[in-house]
Amino acid sequence: MTDPATQLYLISPLEVGGGFPQRLERALAAGKNLVTAFQFRVKDVDQHQAAALAAPLQAICAQYEVAFIVNDNVPLAKRLRADGVHLGQGDGDPAEARTELGREAQIGVTCHASKHLAMEAGEAGADYVAFGAFYPSTTKDKGDAERPDPALLEWWTTLFEIPCVAIGGITPENCAPLIAAGADFLAVSGSVWKDDEIQAVEAFAKAIRSG
Repeated sequence: MTDPATQLYLISPLEVGGGFPQRLERALAAGKNLVTAFQFRVKDVDQHQAAALAAPLQAICAQYEVAFIVNDNVPLAKRLRADGVHLGQGDGDPAEARTELGREAQIGVTCHASKHLAMEAGEAGADYVAFGAFYPSTTKDKGDAERPDPALLEWWTTLFEIPCVAIGGITPENCAPLIAAGADFLAVSGSVWKDDEIQAVEAFAKAIRSG
């Protein structure tokens, strides 16, 4: 089966204990050949707690050959030997993260709606750039950041080979313009975890096929 041109990048909810590992496994099983990355995102826990929460999720991702990316925390990514790290604008330099994590690590950078930040990230060695929030999102506080237009994705993919990720309030119902603009990945969280993860992933698959 040929992998779709646009793929899913799942972002965890903040609560990843309890029954969440089972939910993740169901989502990855439903999204085979579609979900290619999972971002582990926790707040207000120490490194030991975070590592304990990550362990079963990292094992599930390995089983499904899905990249396990740590959000905002290079030391934790190094401790876990994660596949990579995602950096916000205040979370460190991609080149320094590369030194810490090695040549094979996947390093992503949040670039909001900025062409300049994206080009800087690319020059610093980022493996992907993330633009957003394209739609209102309750997962991450975007403050008063400028909301990008899908044309930004088209501009990036026309000029650069580094993959781009669209993020922010993306649902199966509103993702079509982002797919049409050339997004390599749709980063999704609330639209998958708020209800039935299997139905949500299948709905995204249908939307991507239609796009």
